Amino acid sequence: MKQTFRLLAVALIAGAMTLGGYKLFVEDQTPFAVVEQTENPSFIPATFTPLEAATSGINFVEAAEKTVHAVVHVKNITVNAAPTTMRDFFRGSPRAMIGTGSGVIISPDGYIITNNHVIDNSTELQVTLNNNKTFKATLIGADPKTDIALIKIEPEKELPFVPFGDSNHVKIGEWVLAVGNPFNLTSTVTAGIVSAKARDLNETDGNPQAFIQTDAAVNRGNSGGALVNTEGQLIGINTAITSETGSFVGYSFAVPSNTARKIVEDIMEFGGVQRGILGITGGSLNSASAEYYGVKETEGVYVNGIEMGSGAEKGGIKKGDIIKKVDGQRITKFADLAGYLGSKRPDDIVDVTVLRNGRKRVIPVTLIKIETYEIEELGLEVRNANQAQLKSFGLSNGVLISNASAIDLRRDLVGSIIVKINDQSVRNISDVKEVIRENAYGDAIKITFKQENGDLNNFIFR
Repeated sequence: MKQTFRLLAVALIAGAMTLGGYKLFVEDQTPFAVVEQTENPSFIPATFTPLEAATSGINFVEAAEKTVHAVVHVKNITVNAAPTTMRDFFRGSPRAMIGTGSGVIISPDGYIITNNHVIDNSTELQVTLNNNKTFKATLIGADPKTDIALIKIEPEKELPFVPFGDSNHVKIGEWVLAVGNPFNLTSTVTAGIVSAKARDLNETDGNPQAFIQTDAAVNRGNSGGALVNTEGQLIGINTAITSETGSFVGYSFAVPSNTARKIVEDIMEFGGVQRGILGITGGSLNSASAEYYGVKETEGVYVNGIEMGSGAEKGGIKKGDIIKKVDGQRITKFADLAGYLGSKRPDDIVDVTVLRNGRKRVIPVTLIKIETYEIEELGLEVRNANQAQLKSFGLSNGVLISNASAIDLRRDLVGSIIVKINDQSVRNISDVKEVIRENAYGDAIKITFKQENGDLNNFIFR
């Protein structure tokens, strides 16, 4: 019996010690054994943004609000008399074709800038504002070479407009917005950055371009719309995309605002575009061309020839010079030079920084006026020849062939002087227009021209 009580006492003492040890050594070391739950637990969202970052970022909203009401929807209505379907053939009635694009209001009284290809061949132009009001528009003028056109509507009250920015100060990597009407969707805003400047898409056709390249989404219908900076200033007119599918794939291009502004101001003041040129021939430098010309520079424009009587000749630019800057603007390729000069007029004076024999010098050059005419039937561009050029060829009359659409014609004809067309002497581009106008549609055209080597040749275009 005593043995039983003794065992029970030991058991009680052991149990007490075990419970005490648990309380002392285990429970105090495991605070998660008791969890207090609340009805509304706190969660950190996956898209959490610190307040500092949210308030210090780029504000696209303000730029979009400044721009979206000043970008319009442009409809080009063209009446096509030729039958396009069997029904048209039997009914014999003209058919209206409608093309759409965008435009940018640049003045409160209704002047609108757009692309030439948006309004080309139009029978009627309609403009729809962001408030859905529609107006008939009048074509004021256009320049196919830069693909810029100016149209006008007559509003009842002043309109919102986009102020011009300085495209020369645009930086690669800068945020931009593209505003337009892609796929007939009005008032669309997309964002991107400036990917490149002075981008030339037609390096082989003799018509250098200097587009602003951006990755802001641009599609069909955006043509003629606005490319603006984060301050809502117009820095370009959206014009083209590069795509194998016909839709945006990350490359879009805009005519710089300085060029577009100069074009529309010329149209309003002179009724046509006034172009000024340095009077040089040459090309961009790279490793291959530097080796060919025997120079060490791989950036800039190599001067391979000087036009007689030009500002370049009078200013003292020489063959072999390398143009590095114009008015302080860096020139790394020919498109840089062409783009900057595209915003200038005849008789403007520009400071050309050239590298000659390893030394830099600044040469003031007065730009000369260039008057050109494109003979579409021949694929040739001609311009008036000055007396110095005619004298160098031993001629008293003629027009200079300044460009040709076909590569083989460029090699054979560019730089030559046309003295006769269809055996009629031509003294200037006015004579050329008159002779071409008299030529019956479809008839062959004969040109008589003298090449730089002194040969007098005939060429018949059929």
